Amino acid sequence: MEFKSLKNIETSFKQIRLFSIIFLCLCAAVTGYSVWSSYSFAEKQRQKIYVLDDGKSLMLALSQDLFQNRPVEAKEHVRRFHELFFTLSPDKNAIESNINRALFLVDKSAFRYYKDLSEKGYYNRVVSGNINQGVQVDSIVCNFDAYPYKAVTYARQMIIRESNVTERSLVTRCNLINSVRSDNNPHGFTMESFEILENRDIRLLER
Repeated sequence: MEFKSLKNIETSFKQIRLFSIIFLCLCAAVTGYSVWSSYSFAEKQRQKIYVLDDGKSLMLALSQDLFQNRPVEAKEHVRRFHELFFTLSPDKNAIESNINRALFLVDKSAFRYYKDLSEKGYYNRVVSGNINQGVQVDSIVCNFDAYPYKAVTYARQMIIRESNVTERSLVTRCNLINSVRSDNNPHGFTMESFEILENRDIRLLER
């Protein structure tokens, strides 16, 4: 009876030792995996750049900056369109290039103005008469209280001929809607319902 008890004790010790070895192996495996995972995670984090803006997280900073910059971007979008659309030189290719770039910023409402002027021979007269036309935007008033945003532009046109310079008052308005940013439309706006409210001579300067 005593021999059987000793044998049971010895078997129990063997089982405990086996379980202990298995447990230690599992602990070693878990520890090794944890160390390896931590090292891999640290390596990945070192490959990233984190930006803080006044202590804010990157996404928060970007979203706030985007909202704050929209009025500025809207005015710059409108200004850029007017500079491209109304700046002309006695070069047919230059005119077409500027008009095409301007039309990426607006809907078909501006294209109708271009088509009308083209059919009336305005651009041909600019080329044949060696005329340069420039535009200076004085101010852009945007209303961001309602969407689509409304913008009114006050500008001056300078039509330069060999004998004189004609200064004209130019007032336009349009609606602005959000659109996808691209190389041709970096500000992410599209002008809709473009309309010329005023385009009249102010004075004539002899050269």
